[in-house]
Amino acid sequence: MLLLYNFGIFLYRTLVFFASFFNNKATLFTKGRKNIFKTIEKQIDPEKKRIWFHFASLGEFEQGRPVLEEMKKNYPEKNILITFFSPSGYEIRKDYALAEAVYYLPLDTKENAAKFIRLVNPEIAVFTKYEFWYHYFKTLHDQKIPLVIISGIFRPEQIFFKWYGRLYRKILSYVSYFFLQNEQSVELLHKINIKNTALSGDTRFDRVAENAANPKSLSLIAKFCGNAPVFIAGSTWLPDEHLIAKLIARNSHWKFIIAPHEIHPEHMDQLMKLFPDAVKYTAMDKEDGVMDQQILIIDNMGMLSSVYQYAQIAYIGGGFGTGIHNTLEAAAFGLPVIFGPKYQKFQEAKDLLAIGAAISIGSENDLSAAFEKLQKDKNAGFKAKKYVQDKTGSTAQIIKYLEKLG
Repeated sequence: MLLLYNFGIFLYRTLVFFASFFNNKATLFTKGRKNIFKTIEKQIDPEKKRIWFHFASLGEFEQGRPVLEEMKKNYPEKNILITFFSPSGYEIRKDYALAEAVYYLPLDTKENAAKFIRLVNPEIAVFTKYEFWYHYFKTLHDQKIPLVIISGIFRPEQIFFKWYGRLYRKILSYVSYFFLQNEQSVELLHKINIKNTALSGDTRFDRVAENAANPKSLSLIAKFCGNAPVFIAGSTWLPDEHLIAKLIARNSHWKFIIAPHEIHPEHMDQLMKLFPDAVKYTAMDKEDGVMDQQILIIDNMGMLSSVYQYAQIAYIGGGFGTGIHNTLEAAAFGLPVIFGPKYQKFQEAKDLLAIGAAISIGSENDLSAAFEKLQKDKNAGFKAKKYVQDKTGSTAQIIKYLEKLG
């Protein structure tokens, strides 16, 4: 099985290399790892100990960020090193101020793992939610370096719990401690004889609650919204945007803000064709009369979590693709949320539906009906906000454990 795993890593690297000739993400993925070890050797002292945080992408960074920032606050002398697997995390957070350095994680081979861990010299490794790499985990275990998974979540259909998942169960055995989001995850790990677990909840609740309590003021957004009711569509894809276009046409007294998941030129062109009267955020201070427009398109990254404060209802994209994006950022501001049919992998989405703070839709008519219903339901937003507030506290539990390790 390990031979097959290693071959899978080799095959993945080969496919990404060829994809890099015509795909921007693949290009960044490949270019960012070129000469990575020489870069590390030049930039950091291998004799110094540091805490290593790894995140798959930007979403996992935001999820683990409360733990990272609390550690740095409590122990400012500690060196923090961050790695990302995906360009969407690295390219946005490569200059993160609290980190000594930020790198792409080299692909998981025995040689890469040994060299990387020798160079960065971690005293603790913290992985958020998922990404389970055999060679990295085994090297940490063999060198007796504590490895902690935070905001972990597991489902019965995952390979760890299949008869053919022996190697992946072995990977889990190298983890020092799991902080898990729900009781099902605890039970699943216990069934495969992994007992070093705690039910801590999801650190995202701490992050989004903090963001909602201290939001960044966006004066241009506030001016655009004025006194009109505002519908915000966050992390949207083209299927979401087609539905929203029909909704806009029937609700001229509302203002609409669309923050797409992808902001590359091709998608921006598609959006401007779909919404020809829209104004882009980057043009707001350059054009006259933009505050009178009905539709605003956010064409830069990193703003969405603050934009939610100006809306009354939120739509979360991704539900017509592989799965919905972050509902909690909107819910933390007291916004009821609407999303597509593919939400089953997300516990918070199911919870929000159960308490009447969210509606799942599958068509244009569904979206229109949900929009009308949430305009009338004055309690849905309150339920959403209370749900978030009631689930904070995971960070404090994790920090208490990490302090014992340090």
